[in-house]
Amino acid sequence: MINFNVPPYIDTAAGYINECVKAQKICGDGQYTKKCNEWFEKKTGTGKCLLTTSCTHATELAAILCDLKEGDEVILPSYTFVSTANAFALRGAVPVFVDIRPDTMNIDEKKIEDAITDKTKVIAPVHYAGVGCEMDTIMDIAKRHNLKVVEDAAQGVMSEYKGRALGSIGDFGAYSFHETKNYSMGEGGALLIKDKKDAERAEIIREKGTDRAKFFRGQVDKYTWVDLGSSYLPSDMNAAYLYSQLEVADKINEDRLSSWDHYKTRLQTLADDEKISLPYIPAECKHNAHMFYIKCKDLDERTSLISFLKQNEILSVFHYIPLHSAPAGQRLGRFHGADEYTTRESERLVRLPLYYGLKPEQVDYICDKITEFYAK
Repeated sequence: MINFNVPPYIDTAAGYINECVKAQKICGDGQYTKKCNEWFEKKTGTGKCLLTTSCTHATELAAILCDLKEGDEVILPSYTFVSTANAFALRGAVPVFVDIRPDTMNIDEKKIEDAITDKTKVIAPVHYAGVGCEMDTIMDIAKRHNLKVVEDAAQGVMSEYKGRALGSIGDFGAYSFHETKNYSMGEGGALLIKDKKDAERAEIIREKGTDRAKFFRGQVDKYTWVDLGSSYLPSDMNAAYLYSQLEVADKINEDRLSSWDHYKTRLQTLADDEKISLPYIPAECKHNAHMFYIKCKDLDERTSLISFLKQNEILSVFHYIPLHSAPAGQRLGRFHGADEYTTRESERLVRLPLYYGLKPEQVDYICDKITEFYAK
């Protein structure tokens, strides 16, 4: 069986985790948490990086930093994971969904401005498949309307838009290190903070609303409860697992890109024959091969293809059910404008196996079976 995903593992991870155990420092903000934070700050150029327990929690932290209140509105795509909307809805904000572009599956930047009201406080673009949204346009809209931008860059580690790291362009950016991501700590995430003036409050929120980080740095003689907060701090053992991958981040990235390019080459003929559609990468974007997907003609064809691949020992999956069609989405949010592409394109998309260490012959086998399916 060719699995859809295999979490990345680097041999140095076990030794790093053992270091944490021997040092009796297995809670958060140990040496490996700090090393990961510093790595991302250097790599992305962000003002501050804080490792978190998940991308969900990183986005929740950003929502608190945006001072969202009951009735405020956040503009985002409906084609995204539930966490993007949940993080803001938990603050009492209303998710306002707009349509996506069919080429990148990202939020349609041309639909955003019309959705803005006097209650809008945040735009939350989602960089689907590690391919950047049209961030220049989004940042211009935000500036003109005095809005915050929170990038959901869960899939975007090592990706860029016009030379800038995804997650580092808006006011805040959230990364995911779930086991399905390019770099993993099992469960985990990170918040990128553009302006260092927001970093101190972010540390407080992340540490249950206390100024504990200041205490450990010797800046105060005791720590206390000073703000809203929660426990968003991951174990240093998780960070140690992640750091082993960051040390060879380029190697992992190149391996995934090689598989992605192999898929693209092998499946191009089917695309040329208009049997399937392949991913589109805008010229200004540098992607990270987070996923390789194809688009079938419609939902029925996709269902048949996934079943056929499974019969041939290949696990492929579809992706999000649009949030505006979900019970909670209908109750907590609303769709602005026409759903021209969100539902239609989501029903066509199939994600193929892609992970660090996927062999070329496995990609060939998968492509052979897809070709066989369409030959029938």
